[in-house]
Amino acid sequence: MKAHHLERKLKALQLGGMLETLQLRLDQAQKGELGYLVFLEMLLEDEIERRAQKALSRRLARARFEELKTLADFDFSYNPKIPAAAIRDLATCRFIERKESVLIYGPVGTGKSHVAQALGYAACQQGYEVLYAKAPRLLSDLGGGHADGTWGARIRRYAKPDLLIVDDFGLRDLSAQQAEDLYELICERHQRASTIVVSNRAPQDWYPLFPNPVLAEGALDRLVNSAHHVLMVGKSYRPMRRPDRTASAGSAAGLGSEHPLDESAGASIGSTQKGQQ
Repeated sequence: MKAHHLERKLKALQLGGMLETLQLRLDQAQKGELGYLVFLEMLLEDEIERRAQKALSRRLARARFEELKTLADFDFSYNPKIPAAAIRDLATCRFIERKESVLIYGPVGTGKSHVAQALGYAACQQGYEVLYAKAPRLLSDLGGGHADGTWGARIRRYAKPDLLIVDDFGLRDLSAQQAEDLYELICERHQRASTIVVSNRAPQDWYPLFPNPVLAEGALDRLVNSAHHVLMVGKSYRPMRRPDRTASAGSAAGLGSEHPLDESAGASIGSTQKGQQ
């Protein structure tokens, strides 16, 4: 029987993906390379792999990453003080199983967004639902819900994923409404799902961003004191990406000076401490 004779039957059983490798497996079987059970097993494995790849593609699309990043693409040797072992441990996604959060902070250009999105990619590979959002856009989206009566639906969207990644947090002070929205979101996700927050500011500097100190304490006590802390310090990668980087690589490498967090906060907060403040 030729492969094309099975096409309608396989599609009726929603096994159409087998058609992509069916002829290859038939040829292998006819050459005596595959026994009956191995032939069937390999066909089933082909279908499982195809479905897994399609599901991963859907999860990545729903995550809405700014860029698809992996830890394999990250140059840990460029800034040796970055806690590579702790980041790789986070990539196992056990923190998502435990519904714990992660705070990634440090000076600009040290790869915080890359690491956060790489952890999100790893989570998608392991079957978790992920959503990535820049903090200004997230807060603007929630704010719009107050105007058109869709606030409940919007906050549920951010509360639902197994992992929510909030990038660029702390660029500016929060308005009273933004502070309340953020408090509600943190409360919705606390001990129910994991959150990664990425910021240029150290967590102890987030409190003054809230106009109401009581609200700040209520929100950040839940988030900061029950999260893994990842301090990323060192030179900025961005000068190395300049169009003229080949000619100026030597001088560009020296442009990124150590951030004050490297010495002072590094000693008091630590690279991957949990339950600080």
